[in-house]
Amino acid sequence: MKHNRIFKIVMIPLLLGTWILAPVPAVKAEEVLKYSCSNQVYAAFEKEKIEAFSQATGIKVDVKTASSGSCTYRLITGNCDIASSARRLYRRHAVYGYAETLFCKDPIAVIARKECGVEGLSQEELQDIFSGDIRNWKEVGGADLPILVIVPSENTAAHKNFRRQVMKRKDIAHDFMAYDSTMVIEAVKYFPCGSVSFISQGAAVQQKELITLEIDGLPPTDRNYPYYQEFYYVTKGKPTGNVKRFIDFTFSDVGKNIIEKYGMVPIPR
Repeated sequence: MKHNRIFKIVMIPLLLGTWILAPVPAVKAEEVLKYSCSNQVYAAFEKEKIEAFSQATGIKVDVKTASSGSCTYRLITGNCDIASSARRLYRRHAVYGYAETLFCKDPIAVIARKECGVEGLSQEELQDIFSGDIRNWKEVGGADLPILVIVPSENTAAHKNFRRQVMKRKDIAHDFMAYDSTMVIEAVKYFPCGSVSFISQGAAVQQKELITLEIDGLPPTDRNYPYYQEFYYVTKGKPTGNVKRFIDFTFSDVGKNIIEKYGMVPIPR
């Protein structure tokens, strides 16, 4: 009996150890796509498209938003699998094997509060407002309100695109500069009611408190509207694997419908 007790005492820990060390069936790892997304692209339509993509494919998208330049830099430094940008790559990037895929034309919307008293501007008036030559809305037929010019940071694609297309590279005389492009929306909403700025049409159309001004009688949704920026995906070489699946989804009927929903123009392949 004594020997049997010793046998049981010794065997129980051994059996427990064997059970603890036994291999556990492997759990399939969740697929994750690391994405650095331009602030404008995300606010315009990408948030909704990412959710649709994940639901359709089961691939989780770990998204970080930043300026277009910062997103491209994150891709170059290996911190993401794909980036998006509201401006083209520099030529040197192509030399090092980085590729861009154009997928959307986005009108540059001029946003204001309805208290400004105008529904539209001429191209000349728009340039004069952002150069500081026009300082009150009454000078363009609106309310007697001082104009507060709000712009995104000079490092953003929105600022560079507006300065190149609208200002013809002339300096912008601003009263307030936001840290990133999409912050101008909140600034126009909550700063004095004479505020004016510019942002992606896709982002602007979702802001019911604000109006988008016509330019030369044309709303941003008109195909002849004069000011556009372009949205690109940026990849290391030719897209493959889940990166390709992500881009392909944007060009699918679902992706194109989401882009058009916010007044932008999808680019066919």
